[in-house]
Amino acid sequence: MQKILIVDDDPELRESVSILLERERFVPIQAVDGQSGIEKAFSIKPSLVLVDLRLPGINGIEVCKQLRANRFSTPIIVLSAAADEVDKVLLLEIGADDYIVKPFGTRELLARIRAVLRRSGDDTARIARFGDVEVDVERRTVTRDSKEVKVTPAEYNLLLFFLQNAERVLTRDLILNSVWGYEYYPNTRTVDAHVVRLRQKFEEEAAAPKHFITVHGVGYRFLP
Repeated sequence: MQKILIVDDDPELRESVSILLERERFVPIQAVDGQSGIEKAFSIKPSLVLVDLRLPGINGIEVCKQLRANRFSTPIIVLSAAADEVDKVLLLEIGADDYIVKPFGTRELLARIRAVLRRSGDDTARIARFGDVEVDVERRTVTRDSKEVKVTPAEYNLLLFFLQNAERVLTRDLILNSVWGYEYYPNTRTVDAHVVRLRQKFEEEAAAPKHFITVHGVGYRFLP
């Protein structure tokens, strides 16, 4: 399972985020300040780092700068108590990949984490396979029986999300928030429509799917 390092001096926030991540099958690692956060980042080699900007001693900006200066390429999400603290220029300067403003909702945090992991390519193999389908993560191409299959960006992102969460029961809301982002599509029927398209392209029989399984009253489960 993937490890996520939480660098924050607020014990309640660290604990609540840790519980959330454990529920989502991540392994949370906690650090109480900037120095221990830097040390743990290099020792445990997490898949992603969550770091608060306002840390005692070495602040979050300096944590990011030191990690990047030492060729630490793992994605970083900045946690900020004020929206005006963070802008795109600051993100580029400190080497962060994204930010989220406190207080944040659990769905928003998970959506940001999964989106950054998807972009980094850390959360799945470079080549993923199921049945006669092969997904090249680096090239963002999909082939079936050695022939390329044309997919839209949304179809590809949904397919990749299923691959990353194989055999898990996924609610429509979780899929919607993780793949599209909760602020864009208020209607979960878009999930159903895209699953139908994936079945048409990658199932032997779309009407009797073996990979993209409906869990009635809940959502879907992907079986590779």
